Amino acid sequence: MGKLDNKVVIVTGASRGIGAEIANLFAKEGGKVVCAARTLKEGDHPLEGSLEKTVNDINEFGGEAVALTSNISLPEDCEKLFQDTLDLYGSVDVLVNNAALTYFVPVKDYQLNRWMRSWAVNFHAPFILSQLAVNHMIPKKSGSIVNISSGAAIGPGRGPYENVPSNSGGTCYGAEKAALERFTQGLAQEVFEYGISVTSLAPSQVVPTPGTVFHNLVTGLDDPKSEHPKLMADAALLLATEPLDKISGRVTYTQQILGEYGMISEPKGTGVEGGRTGSGYSQI
Repeated sequence: MGKLDNKVVIVTGASRGIGAEIANLFAKEGGKVVCAARTLKEGDHPLEGSLEKTVNDINEFGGEAVALTSNISLPEDCEKLFQDTLDLYGSVDVLVNNAALTYFVPVKDYQLNRWMRSWAVNFHAPFILSQLAVNHMIPKKSGSIVNISSGAAIGPGRGPYENVPSNSGGTCYGAEKAALERFTQGLAQEVFEYGISVTSLAPSQVVPTPGTVFHNLVTGLDDPKSEHPKLMADAALLLATEPLDKISGRVTYTQQILGEYGMISEPKGTGVEGGRTGSGYSQI
């Protein structure tokens, strides 16, 4: 018996990386997984990965998954994604807001259209999809939402500043993830009485994916300082299936929560390098 038998799951950004790993594991646990992203076929995007590959991988081991192409930067596409899922399966039990978009550009150089599009994907889409989800879940008195965050939500703290990292330009992405973490707890409080859990999960170390390799956040898919995407999937499954009173409102990290549940040894607590305190809602 799987932890998600007969549950309908939406995973955004499921064409590659963390989203594909989560979709795969949730299907192995019996979930009917709706895989959403823009890239349907291999080669449609410069980075490796596609919805067809994710779905084919799931179908190969007997899991159930469908691909729905969606540009979630558009509110109407968010609404269509949710409605198409209801048309297919009649229900939504789990929503994983995983899709992300960033350009790693300093604020002084950030083009307005890119800034607005990044916020649309990283924050506005999770709001729209979550609103649709909770209004569907409230009558059922059950459901779970897992928001995928990042250690980038922890800011650099107050100045003076020295040794600014070469990969600076993450202010926009960090602000979006900080907002997502605060949104997570606020929504969790609002819907707790209806039996719906809302949580936020970030990796304790950078996850090697086609995206993080492209942005030079890791040296490659086998970077020794990185963490395997399987940890994100394992932690997301835990958050999606644990009892409401144990996990709702948690803003946590993979190795932190997997360590709590005895699923790994020697966990790392947060998604920032040791010794850096900084500021961030997830540290409260």
